[in-house]
Parts: sequence; C-alpha cells; structure tokens
Amino acid sequence: MPVPLSILDLVPLASGSDAGEALRNSVDLAQRAEGLGYHRYWFAEHHLNAGVAGSAPPVLIAAAAAATTRLRVGSGGVQMGHRTPLSVVEEFGLLDALHPGRIDLGMGRSGGRDFLKDRAERHDARRRPSSWRTEDEFVGGLRLPPVFRPGRLVGSHRFVAQGELLQQPGAQTPPYADQVEQVLALLAGSVQAADRTPLEPVPGAGAGVEVWILGSSAGDSAAVAGRHGLRFAANYHVSPATVLEAVDAYREAFVPGAVPEPWVGISADVVVAPTEDEARRLALGYPAWVRGIRRGDGAAPYATPEEAAALAWSPEDLELVGDRVRTQFVGTPDQVVEGLRILEEVTGADELVITSMTHDHKDRVRSYELLAGAWEASG
Repeated sequence: MPVPLSILDLVPLASGSDAGEALRNSVDLAQRAEGLGYHRYWFAEHHLNAGVAGSAPPVLIAAAAAATTRLRVGSGGVQMGHRTPLSVVEEFGLLDALHPGRIDLGMGRSGGRDFLKDRAERHDARRRPSSWRTEDEFVGGLRLPPVFRPGRLVGSHRFVAQGELLQQPGAQTPPYADQVEQVLALLAGSVQAADRTPLEPVPGAGAGVEVWILGSSAGDSAAVAGRHGLRFAANYHVSPATVLEAVDAYREAFVPGAVPEPWVGISADVVVAPTEDEARRLALGYPAWVRGIRRGDGAAPYATPEEAAALAWSPEDLELVGDRVRTQFVGTPDQVVEGLRILEEVTGADELVITSMTHDHKDRVRSYELLAGAWEASG
C-alpha cells in the first residue's frame, strides 16, 4: 500500500482574483480532497503577501472542517514566534470541540522578529553537509540542491515590519522548546498557578488534537519533535537542501511519546497534467511566486502562464529560485508518482504532504485528481 497523501494549501490568490475567491476555492478543494481520499488537509500561515490569503489557519480550518465530514483538517503550521501557548490551545480546543477527532495542530518556529537571522546563524554554525554543497547532488535519485541562504530576507524591510506588527512592542518570544512543552501541558490539563490552582483551558484541556512539529533543518524543531515523541513534518518544498538532515535529526532524538515510533511527513510541490508539456506550462507561474518571496517582496498574485512567460529574469533571479524550481515535481501522473516514490523511499516518509499551485482553480483541482488516481493505482 502506498503511504497516504495529504494536502498543504497555501491559499494562493491568483492574478485578477481576490481573497474571497481564493478562500472559496480552498473550501471547494477541501471538499474534493475528501472525496479523492486524501488523508488530511492543512493550511499554512503567511502574512503581508499580496498573493496569499492564508493568514489565519484556525479560521480556515473552521471553514474547511464545517464543509467536510471525515477529512482531518489542521495547520501546517501556526507560527509560534508571535503566539502564546494558551492562545493556540484555546483556538484548537474550540476547533476540536466542534469537530472532535479531526483537528491537527502543526506548530512551526517562525514568526518572531529575529527568526530568519537566527536560522541563518544556526545553520552556518552547525556546518552540516548541506552547507558545503555547491551543486546539486542525488541520493537514491532524490535531488538535493545547495542550501538557500536567507541573507536578503534578513534585511528585508517587509520582514522587519512583519515581525514588528505581529508582536506587541517589547515582546520577547520564549524558546521554542518551552512553547511546545507548555502547549502539551495545557492540552494535558497539567498547568497550575503559583498557588497550585489548576489552570485548564476550556475548551482546550483534554482536546483530541493531533500534534505535529514542522521543521526545515536539523535544528530545534527536529529535536523538540523527537524528544516529545511527536509527529514531524519536514519541508522538502521549502528547504529541499536540508530535508535529510532534518529527518535524521528527528529520528536520532526520538523517544516514544504521542506516537510509539518516529512518524515523518514530507512536503512536496507538485503540478500534474495529462501531458508533460501542459504541466510545465501550468507551472510557469511558480518561479515568479518564489522570486517575490525570496527577494523579500512577498508572494505576488499567482501569474497566468502568459504573464509568467513575459517576465524578465536576470541570472541572479534564476539562481535565487533555482533550488525550488528544480525540486518541484512537474509532469504526467506517472512521472510525478515516480518522483514522489523516490522522495518517499529516500526520506522514509510515512506520509507525503502535497502542495499544488496553478493560476486557474480547475487546473489545481485536476492536478490533485490526477495524482490521487495515479498514486492509488501505483499500489
């Protein structure tokens, strides 16, 4: 049996469209995903991006869960850099009370004022193999590009403003490990005030949410997920260079907890169409999408193939997006399934989390339809 497929929805806003249409498309896609047999449906959290309508995962989760009946729905993930554990537990406790047994709480480190700078410094200090890579390498057929260094993003005025706007003046984000531990304690109902009065969030304490940690490297996220025996999602679609390091670090740190054995989900960016040429045409908007993010300008509304083909590209721009473009799975159903099988085997994934973006909603729906059918047929 193939490992289950799930969906990560970035709630893209297409050029010529608006946020309302993007949100309605996401709810429609969640309904279709349930019928196609996808295991879970996650929403990402992004801010100050003109081409993304997914700024509040709990709100999106509520809409998608209300429109479906069996599909697990969750966050991929909430940005703990500007959240408090209590606010997260109360939000997801409410969702679980409305849709018991169907809610996933995925948590990521990002969102704080100094997150990007901290990540860059940590990665360079560790000097792991991906830091030395100067060209694409292949492990078992899986492409591992040179690591992307977020230097331009660290100094981006937009990212600085985002960090300031997402936090109260003077607020300091606690260590990520402490945040996760407090979330778990609040869910377990084991937090007490100074006088030992129980502090149980209602709803929240005892909620049956499935807790995940999201990570892109062999840093805090992987270690925290392993130490607490939680499920771990590694981002091949965001940081393909470091996916194996992240998975290895998680497995090395793992002790039984919420799950008895390591459980790894791996994300992948996919575009599927009946022919390879059509799939590549539909994927033309992806490089421009990534370029806006990595320039520090934010994701622009997702371009049509014609709009994307007319854009000018400098050698620097091509290098800026190259690792993401080369690791996107684009082609016919059989071609994409072959690539995803390699990703599954090399990473030892227990689940694949698929994100697919095209300008037209009907093409995105078809991409997921074709993939689901081919994946099931592949056995």
